[in-house]
Amino acid sequence: MSLLCFLAVASFLMAACLTPLVRDVFHRWGFVDRPDESRKLHSAPVPRVGGIAIAIAYVAAFGLLLAFARPVDIMVSQNLDLAWRLLPAAAAAFCTGLIDDLLGLKPWQKLAGQFAAAGLAWWAGVRILGVADHSAHWWSLPLTLAWLVGCTNAFNLIDGLDGLAAGIGLVATLTIVAEGLMHGNLPLAAATVPLAGALLGFLRYNFNPASIFMGDCGSLLIGFLLGCFGVIWSQKSATMLGMTAPLLCMVVPVLEVALSILRRFLRAQPIFDGDHGHVHHRLMAMGLRPRHVVLVLYGVCGLGAACSLIQSTTDFRFGGAAIVLFCLVVWLGVRRLGYVEFGVVHRMLASGEFRRVLRAKIRLQMFHEAVSHSRMMEDCWPVIREACRDFGFTSIQFQVGENTFEEIFDPRASYRRAEDDWTVRIDLTDGDYAVIRHPLNAPLQSMMILPFLEEMHGQLLKKYRPGSGLLGQTSGAAAG
Repeated sequence: MSLLCFLAVASFLMAACLTPLVRDVFHRWGFVDRPDESRKLHSAPVPRVGGIAIAIAYVAAFGLLLAFARPVDIMVSQNLDLAWRLLPAAAAAFCTGLIDDLLGLKPWQKLAGQFAAAGLAWWAGVRILGVADHSAHWWSLPLTLAWLVGCTNAFNLIDGLDGLAAGIGLVATLTIVAEGLMHGNLPLAAATVPLAGALLGFLRYNFNPASIFMGDCGSLLIGFLLGCFGVIWSQKSATMLGMTAPLLCMVVPVLEVALSILRRFLRAQPIFDGDHGHVHHRLMAMGLRPRHVVLVLYGVCGLGAACSLIQSTTDFRFGGAAIVLFCLVVWLGVRRLGYVEFGVVHRMLASGEFRRVLRAKIRLQMFHEAVSHSRMMEDCWPVIREACRDFGFTSIQFQVGENTFEEIFDPRASYRRAEDDWTVRIDLTDGDYAVIRHPLNAPLQSMMILPFLEEMHGQLLKKYRPGSGLLGQTSGAAAG
């Protein structure tokens, strides 16, 4: 226990002393984050490389321990073995973030650095050995890489408010320390506790209003180290769902990643593009001040940490109940945030609109394949007629040379006013044409009508040979 206290106090004092020095030096050199009145709302330029102080404090705590140990006995060296093995990988993650802070990196370059760091960690023994009761074999490497890179980017995503990433990292770190102590995993606790001390010392200057930001060098380092500690936690877990506890203790950053990917996927937006849809942005849109938002998310992370410890220290029955209850709370919280994307998806699924759109797309693909294999107009006509019926058209008429193909699907169409329907005319060549009518107020997939008409128009122009009723190559235009 004295070893852990020494590491915690040493890293705390080092971070508390180094952070203002790093702040003043880099402010003087001009490496600052300037407000833009869009996503960066701080009132004055703020240095953005506070992760340097965190990294130095973390490593220096181990150096001081070795310097003051008389001599470096077997117990100390065994308990620090995990930390030494992680240092090269952590250094790779830190350097990736530092280069991005100082020079700027493209998204793929940052990802390459993160995957390199994750690969070094896997080589050092940080490996996901299984999920639930399924052992990992060949997929241990890709699963570990995905987890570590995901955790690394998760803390980078939540670093959008003063003190948010540092405080959540502190809660998650203290949870892992508690887990290590409760299960006698002293190497895990010894590797983790200096990070807790460094974050606490840094938070003094990073909490609202912040005088220094941790930057990518800090957020990537914290996310990467916590991802590594979570894997080591799962390796020693006695419960069936080994990775569940680390997930719960880092619930806010993990949830942020999941929501951001889903939102941007639904909006057809690049995943790495920034936006104002993060959880902390939504909470501020609800009227909370930045400091209150941070405290609310601290509370959520603390609740997840408590559930993770319950899950890892009790039998599956009580641990599973804690997980279910917490997931219910998170689900209600996400609904309360009022994301437009998820609301639209929910309404589409509940109303059956999603199934109707899916059916229309399937029918459109079937129409394409059927018409593509037709050679005569007499073969195309049944396919076109049935497709028009499925898409809710009231009538269709084709004039092809001397032949007229006509079908009225709604007997009331003859009595309908012209202004009550869409009327689309497709002109072919030599006076040949097709006229289709569709009711304005039809409750079908109006979004699929235009793709269907474009598909039919393209197929007819590509295959129709005027004057013979045969299908061949020609050109034309559509009018509606």
